[in-house]
Amino acid sequence: MGKRIVIALGGNALGNNLPEQMIAVKKTSKAIADLIEEGHEVIISHGNGPQVGMIQTAMTELVRSDPEKYIPCPLSVCVAMSQGYIGYDLQNALREELLDRGIEKGVATVLTQVVVDSEDPAFKNPTKPIGSFMTKEEADRMVAERGYQIIEDAGRGYRRVVASPKPQSIVEISTVHALVNAGLVVVACGGGGIPVTTQGHHLKGAAAVIDKDFASCVLAQQVDADCLIILTAVEKAAIHFGKPEQQWLSDITPEQARQYISEGHFAPGSMLPKVQAALQFAESKPGRYSLITLLEKAKDGIAGKTGTVIRG
Repeated sequence: MGKRIVIALGGNALGNNLPEQMIAVKKTSKAIADLIEEGHEVIISHGNGPQVGMIQTAMTELVRSDPEKYIPCPLSVCVAMSQGYIGYDLQNALREELLDRGIEKGVATVLTQVVVDSEDPAFKNPTKPIGSFMTKEEADRMVAERGYQIIEDAGRGYRRVVASPKPQSIVEISTVHALVNAGLVVVACGGGGIPVTTQGHHLKGAAAVIDKDFASCVLAQQVDADCLIILTAVEKAAIHFGKPEQQWLSDITPEQARQYISEGHFAPGSMLPKVQAALQFAESKPGRYSLITLLEKAKDGIAGKTGTVIRG
C-alpha cells in the first residue's frame, strides 16, 4: 500500500543557477516519479539558498544603480520569488516525466507562508548571511539607512545577516491538503517557506530564513505523512565523519539520534538540522519514520535497502 511521503530536496537537487537548475530538475523528477509510480502520494519541499541569494543580490544591485528610483526588496518577497521560479521548473519537469511514463497526474506549486514567532530568540541573534558582499562604507550605510545587521565575513567583505527562527505552522496547509487529497503532486514550503509573523489577521513578512528541513518536518506533520525523506549529498548519515573510525548509520532509534547529537557528531548548518528534523518527525506520532539519503537512493531507502532511518 502506498505511503504519504514528504520529500525535502537539498540544493544538489536544484543546481546553483538557472542553466544548472533546468538540468537538475530533470534528474530529480525521475527519482520522484519512481516513487509516484509505486503508488506513493508525494509532497515536495526544497531549499533555495543559491536562488534566493541570486535574487537578493540582483535586487541590491538594482537599488545601488538608482536609489531614487528603486526601493529595497524585502527578504520575504525574495523567498516568494524563488518559490515561484523553482516551482515553475520543478513542476513542469515532473509533469513531463510523469506523462512520459503514462501517468496522468497534476503537479502544482503552492506559494507557502510559514508562521514564525516574533519573539523567537533567533531574532535577537541573527546568524544567517544573505546577499552580496559589501565594502565597509556600503555596510555602514545599510546599517544607518535600513537598520541591517552586518558581519565581517572571513576577510571577504561585509554581509547582511538575518535570523533563522523555528517554523510553527503553515498558512496554506488547507490548500495543500485539498490538492493532495485530489490526487495532485504538490510543491510547497520552498526555501523553508515565506517567513511571516501574525498580527491579528494580518501576516507580516519577516526578515528571516527558515531552515527547509525544519519546515519540511512541520509540513510532513501537518499533512499527516507516513514518512519524511530528507535528501542530502551522502547515502547515509555518519558518526565520526571523515575520520578513520567513521561509521555509517542505518536504522537508529530516537535515543541513539539524541546521543549522537549531544556528542557533536553532526555539523551545524549541514547534517545536524537534518537529523534534528528527522528525529522530530519520527517522534511526532506512532508509526512515522524519517529517511536521510541520496536523491537517487530514495526508492531503495523506502524499500528498506539503504539510508539512515529513524523510527519513533
